[in-house]
Amino acid sequence: MKKVKFYPVKGYIDLQRNAISNIESFWGKEASKLEWFKHWDKVLEWEEPFAKWFVGGMLNASYLCVDKHLYSWHKNKVALYWEDEEGNTKAFSYFQLYREVNRFASMLKNLGVKKGESVVLYLPMIPELPIAMLATARIGAIHIVVFSGFSSQALADRINDTSAEVLITADLGRRRGKFIPLKEIVDDALKVAPTIKKVVVIKRTREDINIEEGRDFLYHELIKDAEDYVEPKPLESNHPLYILYTSGTTGKPKGVVHSTGGYLVYNYATYKWVFNISAESIYWCTADVGWVTGHSSIVYAPLLHGATVLMYEGALDYPDPGVWWRIIEKYGVTIFYTSPTAIRMFMRYGEEWVKKYDLSSLKILGSVGEPINPEVWEWYYKHIGGERCPIVDTWWQTETGGIMISPAPGLELIPLKPGSATLPLPGIDAEVVDEEGNPVGA
Repeated sequence: MKKVKFYPVKGYIDLQRNAISNIESFWGKEASKLEWFKHWDKVLEWEEPFAKWFVGGMLNASYLCVDKHLYSWHKNKVALYWEDEEGNTKAFSYFQLYREVNRFASMLKNLGVKKGESVVLYLPMIPELPIAMLATARIGAIHIVVFSGFSSQALADRINDTSAEVLITADLGRRRGKFIPLKEIVDDALKVAPTIKKVVVIKRTREDINIEEGRDFLYHELIKDAEDYVEPKPLESNHPLYILYTSGTTGKPKGVVHSTGGYLVYNYATYKWVFNISAESIYWCTADVGWVTGHSSIVYAPLLHGATVLMYEGALDYPDPGVWWRIIEKYGVTIFYTSPTAIRMFMRYGEEWVKKYDLSSLKILGSVGEPINPEVWEWYYKHIGGERCPIVDTWWQTETGGIMISPAPGLELIPLKPGSATLPLPGIDAEVVDEEGNPVGA
């Protein structure tokens, strides 16, 4: 195996120390790279354990992800490619995405959704999911995405915890050639989640579904009355953008609230550092939007940078184990971000599936979800990256909303080591502690 490229560590450490010692100056400069409707009054207001970022600043996530690109060459480039396991495809330019987001936002307003209210999104991996997220953000409402693989009880628990009144769903999802009856799951959930007053259903087939008169509405009928433009609402930096629940693998799921300004600034900066993302990037994160990785890596961070995002609805090895590599070749993916679990599965299938496709467009590989052991790292580096693509092993959580520890090829400063997430990113002061919370040292 060829040697992995190493970068000088000292320069990175100097940058990290500067970010920690001059925290407000550092993040103020990063925040200035975004467009604000009103400049903030104070970078950080910290009264432990509470912190507020860019206090008094006004911005809008939807505007930053779609509107701003209409004033550059990005307007007519592809913002979103979508494909499902049956081979159906869609593509949206930034202008087309802008138009769809505005019409969805108008529909939400016509339903009576107002600033600060919660909208539950129980949708499969279809374009309407990121469109709904951006539309909700546009009017200052708060989206709550619930993974479409969750049960009716899990959905009901999240609805009851937030007292949401509006829910967006689809009649079905698709996986491994089978249909997942999402509307039926919603109907079961609402038997024990009475706060929901209105349900919007995106129909994907011609089959009949249960419609509760006065509660359920069909998306294709509502959207007929939608306007083509809804002004993005200026929101204070600390206004909630979304609530996302932890998986519940270590106890009862916790609803994590991410505000607008700090979340967007941090993800804009870190995705440049970690992935060297740009408007020329074709970015594919294989996570479901229902997880935090999907929120940041499929919707907000790539669109902030004007990149082209790829969404795939389907299993990783259906109809055959070569489907992912075919997609990379077809769309010319430059940044590929997936989990060690997926890579281990492909290792078992063997590299012959990989060799059938041209993966030369890839520039950076990413790992997320759990630690990646050296054996898997090296297989990924050799067979997927062709021994030329850096692997960014990213560590973060639903609670952080963004990558905390990772190599950063975009800075060209951090060494790559198989199986290691390397060092904290600039501005992150991390320590290893014992069970009592005491630092254990190097």
